[in-house]
Amino acid sequence: MRIGEVSARTGLSLRTIRYYEEVGLVAPSARSQGGFRLYTEPDLARLALVRRMKPLGFQLDEMRELLELLSPPSSPGAESSVLDESRLRRLREFTERAERRCAALRATVGTAEDFAALLRESLAHHTERARQTDP
Repeated sequence: MRIGEVSARTGLSLRTIRYYEEVGLVAPSARSQGGFRLYTEPDLARLALVRRMKPLGFQLDEMRELLELLSPPSSPGAESSVLDESRLRRLREFTERAERRCAALRATVGTAEDFAALLRESLAHHTERARQTDP
């Protein structure tokens, strides 16, 4: 699929998708004869992962590392148990960081919802007062 369809399906702007390609996070699987970027379902899945990482504050180099960690090894048996343990340790670290960031975001949303409720109550109060003073 071409970049416009990828943008529509992922909710990412064309500019963002091109930027992710430029910095090496995601690359189109192919190009058409006319030079258009062509993406596959696995490319979309990779973009979806990047999109999920962004609100958690992961930096570009961390995103690259996470994408590598979450990708299956390129060839069966290619990694030793030491590397597997190292990958597992890094994945645990990223998981813990993501969990902490999610908790912080939930707290922020809670604060925002409390404020929105305060505004609704204030609006309701002022609306009621205005009705009472109308002849």
